[in-house]
Amino acid sequence: MAYFDAASAAPLHPVARQALLASLDEGWADPARLYREGRRARLLLDAAREAAAECVGCRADELVFTPSGTRAVHSGVAGALAGRRRAGRHLIVSAVEHSSVLHAAETHEADGGSLTQVGVDRTGAVDPTAYAAALREDTALACLQSANHEVGTEQPVAEVAEACRAAGVPLLVDAAQTLGWGRVEGDWSLLTGSAHKWGGPSGVGLLAVRKGVRFAPQGPGDERESGRAPGFENLPAIVAAAASLRAVRADAAAEAARLRELTERIRARVPALVPDVEVVGDPARRLPGVVTFSCLYVDGETLLHELDRAGFSVSSGSSCTSSTLTPSHVLKAMGVLSEGNVRVSLPPGTVAEDVERFLEVLPGTVAAVREKLGAPAATETVRTAGPDLVVDALGRRCPIPVIELAKVIGDVPVGGTVRVLSDDEAARLDIPAWCEMRGQEYVGEEEAEKGTAYLVRRTV
Repeated sequence: MAYFDAASAAPLHPVARQALLASLDEGWADPARLYREGRRARLLLDAAREAAAECVGCRADELVFTPSGTRAVHSGVAGALAGRRRAGRHLIVSAVEHSSVLHAAETHEADGGSLTQVGVDRTGAVDPTAYAAALREDTALACLQSANHEVGTEQPVAEVAEACRAAGVPLLVDAAQTLGWGRVEGDWSLLTGSAHKWGGPSGVGLLAVRKGVRFAPQGPGDERESGRAPGFENLPAIVAAAASLRAVRADAAAEAARLRELTERIRARVPALVPDVEVVGDPARRLPGVVTFSCLYVDGETLLHELDRAGFSVSSGSSCTSSTLTPSHVLKAMGVLSEGNVRVSLPPGTVAEDVERFLEVLPGTVAAVREKLGAPAATETVRTAGPDLVVDALGRRCPIPVIELAKVIGDVPVGGTVRVLSDDEAARLDIPAWCEMRGQEYVGEEEAEKGTAYLVRRTV
């Protein structure tokens, strides 16, 4: 089985396993106690903090360990907003942040705060000038991920941090996807990370808050972790997290170069092997092991199941794999195709043979899924007066509306229009993406008696 979902969780690093087992024997006592076992536990905790701070690029007394990366984000956002409440209650985030940041932003907005979401281009990157333009006198905090978790695009953190610093606004960086590869450049104010992203154990996050940043921890007070992460520390997991972060950093440069070559191979060969594919994300400024592509006329959930049966564990941002049946907020913000989406994220140590086998299996798997979908008889196509067609895809989920559009576009003359009736939210994203890939004109959408009518004009 080839595990290609390291962006969700990397396999436990051997150093993490060794450190975890060793610290279970040595680090079980309360590090706040003064007796021998407590002092031994405190030494382990202090050493782990020093090691993690060195990797992050901050002082040891600026870093605390949290029960998860999500908790680090929530604590960081809430504490920074509370600490800067006198400055205002305006929060800035990008449209492609991890859900932990977006959920924290929603909570802030529901509590009466104001929120600005900065959009991204088709590669998933923000424009630093857009962040600078969003800054206001009442801005309390800005948030920006170091790299996107779904498409791998690296963000211009240093440029955004410079603009925030000039405006006197702290910048919180979600560095979950990049800490294993290196320090985050730029003059950031707060930073979060999650151990299971770099090969440490799950259940350990970290939060760094630079000296001078106004920060007010929220919730009941606690003497642990400077009051910023209440509760007894999971010391064995913390020790393993710090040890594995140092270990992966030691090999990061060589491993990044090797994985980048493998993902370049996937990026170049998938469009050549599989027709009707869009590779998304920045082709150059991206994480070493992540490549994402979307396949027209493919049910994402079915594709992932078939790849799993073939021995490959991958993930997807397709709405077809979501319980909400709405497309990924990242793909939606980018304005790219969401149907049949596949994210391949290679863990360190991935061998070239597994990548080659994936490239051998993928074309046949996609073709089989497309053939299985075929031409659904239940979808009704009705000719209207004049050179127009109406495709009734109500009640049908992705990628059926796009498949039916593709089947009938040739039935109208150049200049004619196809109206696709759909009540699937993904159609709002996938039909315009199909038009761009096919050189057709997307006219827009109109309200319909049921669902929405998407208008496409044939141009070729």
